[in-house]
Amino acid sequence: MTPRYTFPTSSARRRILHLRHLLVLAGSLLAATAGAQGDSVAISHDDPRIGLRAGYQDAAEVARNLELVGHSARPQNFGNAQNLGDFAFLNGDLAFKGNLAFQGGFNGFQVWDISNPKSPTLRTSFVCPGGQGDPSIYKNLLFFSVEETRGRLDCGTQGVTDTVSAERFRGVRIFDISDLDHPKQVAAVQTCRGSHTHTLVIDPNDPDNVYIYVSGTSVVRSGSELAGCARGASLSDTTTSLFRIDIIKVPVAAPQNARVVNSPRIFADSAGTIAGLWLGGAHGPGTQTTTQTNMCHDITVYSAIGLAAGACSGNGILLDIRDPVHPKRIAAVIDPNFAYWHSATFNNDGTKVLFSDEWGGGMAPRCRPTDKITWGADAIFYRAGDKMTPAGHYKLPVAQTDQENCVAHNGSLIPIPGRDVMTQAWYQGGVSVFDFTDPAHPKEIAFFDRGPMDSTKLLLGGDWGTYWYNGHIYASEIDRGLDVLDLKASDQLSQNEIDAAKLVRFDVFNPQNQPKLVWPASYVVARAYLDQLVRDKGISSERSSAIARDLDRAEKLKAASERTALTQLAARLDRDASTASDPTRVQSLAATVRELAKR
Repeated sequence: MTPRYTFPTSSARRRILHLRHLLVLAGSLLAATAGAQGDSVAISHDDPRIGLRAGYQDAAEVARNLELVGHSARPQNFGNAQNLGDFAFLNGDLAFKGNLAFQGGFNGFQVWDISNPKSPTLRTSFVCPGGQGDPSIYKNLLFFSVEETRGRLDCGTQGVTDTVSAERFRGVRIFDISDLDHPKQVAAVQTCRGSHTHTLVIDPNDPDNVYIYVSGTSVVRSGSELAGCARGASLSDTTTSLFRIDIIKVPVAAPQNARVVNSPRIFADSAGTIAGLWLGGAHGPGTQTTTQTNMCHDITVYSAIGLAAGACSGNGILLDIRDPVHPKRIAAVIDPNFAYWHSATFNNDGTKVLFSDEWGGGMAPRCRPTDKITWGADAIFYRAGDKMTPAGHYKLPVAQTDQENCVAHNGSLIPIPGRDVMTQAWYQGGVSVFDFTDPAHPKEIAFFDRGPMDSTKLLLGGDWGTYWYNGHIYASEIDRGLDVLDLKASDQLSQNEIDAAKLVRFDVFNPQNQPKLVWPASYVVARAYLDQLVRDKGISSERSSAIARDLDRAEKLKAASERTALTQLAARLDRDASTASDPTRVQSLAATVRELAKR
């Protein structure tokens, strides 16, 4: 969520909320005029998401190829019953470890026991206000983002009223969670713009340390409060705290010694000008007005390929992170449809990068019939080396109402072999699962949605982030709590594909630290590839039927007989690949069969 606010008093909070309402209304009117001039959200009159009953805990719910199997409401001390959309209490992002889900938020964090996904239970909660509270986990350490000026070193709820204060904290908190019921803050690393989000970076060559990339997006604090902080007098002022990220080095054995070790100027041009990328403004008639690139909102690292993708306000960028303390920008892209580059996701082989646009900051209705389908959407790029080229866009394919804040937000890959499938949150647009294997024609394959929070006015709510973790989809609902969803088989997704996805498991999952998806040798993985060949007519029906019979027969054999049958099948698949309309998928099936033969 892009806008940041600090609420020191209830009267100030009311004034800001009133101003925010006026700004959102004005923006909505302008957007409606612009959207009516171009492509708009396709309206499907038979989509069950249209016309859902509004409500808080009693809103109407609807799903297609997804099932809500578990839900738990947020605890009372993490909400404001008199103002359900109170910015100071919103739930935020998620991180996972074992059977635990860590749910960050503007008031602190909650830890859910998800050993029974159908009934998540609150293990502990920790009140610590100061911003959207993005969490990350490494071993016994929890990292927690703080950006608002009300944040305090002691996690107090009284805020900070002084313009300059030694009590204020803005940066990354580090908690020792060895005793999960009694988290202990062991470090608090201050940064000049605070931490709107952060990214955990692990260097395989440095097991003694972990690194935190800090993305600060708020105002620069006074140098009187934190030495070295400065707004900068001009775009060429190299003393400015803008146009950079901060990198924290954390000694794993002594996290209390964590400190900022670099603040790289990743937006500089070849001549060294620190403001080297998009300077802000419109891209021309009929385009968006895009924020200046002086910050990153979110950085996703993919250590397996040594790259990171940064969604950086006015640009999408690609970083070489093989030396994590000194990341180097190797590519930058721009899209005239984008207002604010928000987050990034690689596909599993790193040949595509998907960036999301948080048009309206997550606080406005941006999925209405009059809103362009390329605005507030995902932009997908092909990647080859240090080159990224436009490939397509994806937006929630059903219109939402004026009472629903809706725009592209956080999500992750679902580990379906041979396909690029993602689950993504759209605030009050709900959860959308879509396939972008063909990025020019991405297609929704499942969804879950609720009605608006209120039928007469917009109250902030909906799904902040939705992630696949060890067989289930977990969604952080801003006001309503934690949801757990299961994928269901359909004509676009087979049970074999779902079962293959469930084979991929992680001990820890931090969404901004994207893991390499690797499937074990399994008959269900082979059958998932075969289902895809049948669905897309990638091989003749005669051969697909024969392959299915061969797999069934081999599975019933033992030891050497099974290995022989599988080796012979792999050889036949090699020959099939030369004539199949989808040779790549046939080759993937053959490789899986060979791996099975080696078991």
